[in-house]
Amino acid sequence: MNRRLLYNMIHRDNVSLLLCRLKFVTLLVALSPELVFLEAGVQLQDNGYDGLLVAINPHVPENQNLIPNIKEMVTEASFYLFNATKRRLFFRNILILIPATWKANNYSKIRQESYEKANVIVTDWNGVSGDDPYTLQYRGCGREGKYIHFTSNFLLNDDLTTGYGSRGRVFVHEWAHLRWGMFDEYNNDQPFYLDGQNKIKTTRCSSDITGTFVCEKGPCPQENCIISKLFKEGCMFLYDSTQNATASIMFMQSLSSVVEFCNASTHNQEAPNLQNQMCNLRSAWDILTDSSDFSHSLPMNGTELPPPPTFSVVQAGDKVVCLVLDVSSKMAEADRLLRLQQAAEFYLMQIVEIHTFVGIVSFDSKGQIRAQLHQINSNDDRKLLVSYLPITASAEAETSICSGLKKGFEVVEKLNGKASGSVMILVTSGGDDHVSDCLPTVLSSGATVHSIALGSSEAEKVEELSHRTGGLKFYVPDKSNSNSMVDAFSRISSGTGDIFQQSIQLESMSENVKPHHLLKNTVTVDNSVGNDTTFLVTWQSSGPPEIVLLDPTGRKYCTTNFTTSLASRTASLYIPGTAKPGHWVYSLNNTHHSPQVLTVTVASRASRSAVPPTTVEVFVEKDSTRFPDPVTIYANVRKGLYPILNATVTAVIEPETADPVTLKLFDDGAGADVIKNDGIYSRYFFSFAVNGRYSLKVHVSRSPSISTLAHSVAGSHAMYVPGYIANGNIQMNAPRKSAHIIEEEQKWGFSRISSGGSFSVQGVPDGSHPDIFPPCKIIDLKAVKVEEKVTLSWTAPGEDFDQGQATSYEIRISKSLQSIQDDFNNAILVNTSKLNPQPAGTREIFTFLPRFFTNEPEHQPERETQENHRIYVALRAMDRNSLKSATSNIAQVSLSSAPNSSSVPGRDHLILKGVLTAASLIGVICLAIAVTHYILNKKKSGREREWDKITLNTCKEYLPS
Repeated sequence: MNRRLLYNMIHRDNVSLLLCRLKFVTLLVALSPELVFLEAGVQLQDNGYDGLLVAINPHVPENQNLIPNIKEMVTEASFYLFNATKRRLFFRNILILIPATWKANNYSKIRQESYEKANVIVTDWNGVSGDDPYTLQYRGCGREGKYIHFTSNFLLNDDLTTGYGSRGRVFVHEWAHLRWGMFDEYNNDQPFYLDGQNKIKTTRCSSDITGTFVCEKGPCPQENCIISKLFKEGCMFLYDSTQNATASIMFMQSLSSVVEFCNASTHNQEAPNLQNQMCNLRSAWDILTDSSDFSHSLPMNGTELPPPPTFSVVQAGDKVVCLVLDVSSKMAEADRLLRLQQAAEFYLMQIVEIHTFVGIVSFDSKGQIRAQLHQINSNDDRKLLVSYLPITASAEAETSICSGLKKGFEVVEKLNGKASGSVMILVTSGGDDHVSDCLPTVLSSGATVHSIALGSSEAEKVEELSHRTGGLKFYVPDKSNSNSMVDAFSRISSGTGDIFQQSIQLESMSENVKPHHLLKNTVTVDNSVGNDTTFLVTWQSSGPPEIVLLDPTGRKYCTTNFTTSLASRTASLYIPGTAKPGHWVYSLNNTHHSPQVLTVTVASRASRSAVPPTTVEVFVEKDSTRFPDPVTIYANVRKGLYPILNATVTAVIEPETADPVTLKLFDDGAGADVIKNDGIYSRYFFSFAVNGRYSLKVHVSRSPSISTLAHSVAGSHAMYVPGYIANGNIQMNAPRKSAHIIEEEQKWGFSRISSGGSFSVQGVPDGSHPDIFPPCKIIDLKAVKVEEKVTLSWTAPGEDFDQGQATSYEIRISKSLQSIQDDFNNAILVNTSKLNPQPAGTREIFTFLPRFFTNEPEHQPERETQENHRIYVALRAMDRNSLKSATSNIAQVSLSSAPNSSSVPGRDHLILKGVLTAASLIGVICLAIAVTHYILNKKKSGREREWDKITLNTCKEYLPS
């Protein structure tokens, strides 16, 4: 056998094997209960959901009816869900977290619960007047969302149920978004479409739901609403209040007859909605039956309903934090203790919120209490706590993390006898094989453990403490030019959800500066922040750099204006009052004779309680992976509830031993980013250099010249029904209040920094490896007919997932939806020889003539034998090594230019009658002209008579046959 041929066969086999492993790993991840994304701990046991957390934001005014209404909503939802899932699923135990701002009423105290971990949040933001319940979905079909959001008005105002339906039904609609990754079956942007039989249809599921076209002055025939396939402004389709259709919950849960999800027999695959686009035209019931909830539950026997849910109302108490700090001899390595000092000092002086109780514990082989709980009420309190931070490492190499945690519990329990609801910030260099010994104690304590692991990671068991208690976990590499320690401390908040009290990081810069060179940059203080603004400078050598800071008015701050600590090698400047908005320019001059690492960190708080500041939350889809499975990085950028658009978002991924990698994130609805313009910027990361842990942070900035704020809240919303037809009469609901916010003029843009914690990677091969990363799936394919041509548009994938540039596209079309869905390879191939892929993220547009298609025979399933004027299109991309992406979403387009006579008979009859009348009139006129010419010009030349013949023949074309 030819050696080259043998090599190619082996190479293909290896690639196939790796791809199979990739799919297998992905499947394991999807099914692993330890990696379920609902971090608040929703568990399904014996058909019932336990641990669902509903949290009320601290800024929601106290109302005695709110908690009873939440209980009533979830109780109704439980029975509705049980029937909709064919006696499989219901809600058993619910936690309701009320804020500390509400008057205590002997509620139980929280354990690990916090607002930031909630599955359902109740929030009112100033500027929002809409009450749409919605779910923030940022992953694909069949994947969990982030949270369900309700306003207090939705939960309290019974008048809204006429438009949305009962609250329990709405809750099930949103739960299907959150838990199972279903999408809406309606489309406010495209409420009508032309179906395969060339009929005007409303976007709905199922198609059996009936209704009537309504014009501005009342009911009207459909043809009166149609102008050239478009609908007049003021026309709408109102549904009958009494229906026989039982589906679908994802379309209009408000209808009393709707009690189930659309299944394969009732699902409307032609409707241009997100469910079809995101789920490859599959029904909601198909998505549910594929879920792990469905596969791990069987229908309950008998006819009895499950018991109603039980509710526990818990309240946040005092904010209590204990720093548990490693001081073993390992902390003397690589300036670990120095960097811990700098970061902990910044945390105590700037990050930790006012009125928090803070204690400090250190440990090596045994624990030691350095500071009992002390409440922060002033800067003096903060300085006092800083004085208790450890400044020297122990000579002892042994570490006992359990001893440190035990002392931490001892400290926090002195406040009210319990550790429940407290926070432990554990910083350790690892090296303790007995961490698991105290895991039961930690779990039973009710405390949350945030872990910061230093150096080469032996931190797996430490991170388990964070994972099991719902805490954050960070990794800080032993690199002098890394600011990861400060970034980690800056990310840790109280978890109350009060963003007006939380510190917001504006800058994190770290650079190895040559002797007598400058580190110079600009940080933007926008007008939504400015209170408690602090600039922190750190250095390596014995003396500080020369510092110059200019505020937006040109006022100069020098080194002498900073508070300097030679012991911790920090210099900090606190700006009293509210910092001036605009560009602050800093420069650090390394006056020493050797290079040294200089860092700058800037943090601030909200300037006003009426205007929520721009915030950034960074997270990964899973905190561990195995090569070649990529990690998906997300950055949620928003102002209150509103997405920030057109921001520049850059992730910095720092491995243990290799150089940092920068990666731009996008909100373009392509590749890793599922929903366009939802404020969640995403990207696949797969450039793994080494095995081990990777630290993650994200830089976000925006130019002042670019519009930033979305006009509406992103998410999958429950439908608000404008009205119904009841007994032949129109019954309109109150107009829906649309959510909007008035954006203040932004002259300066903004900048933000946020840590995303850490993730681990295993199985990275040594040296180079074959290309095993295909282009990512195209999820935003659209098709429209322009004259006789079909124009396709989509976002270009990359050579590897969503990076680089693909080599070619394969586009196929079919008259049969089922054929192209089940057998893409045998659908008709479109000539794409002139289509050259653009770089990833570019908008692709391709136009082709489908004429040849209509002459080609193609097998159609029996259910699609009636005449179909519709074609279905899908495509996939290929890279230089012939690796193909998954098949795209299926787009569909009507080839007909106008509705046929069966769709709008009245209108077509009028048009035909008008055409015939006009043709007859033109014929009479032409005949009269010809006769007149004949009488008056009988003696014309032969050439002139020939011209008259031509005129007469031309007129004959207009005569009716």
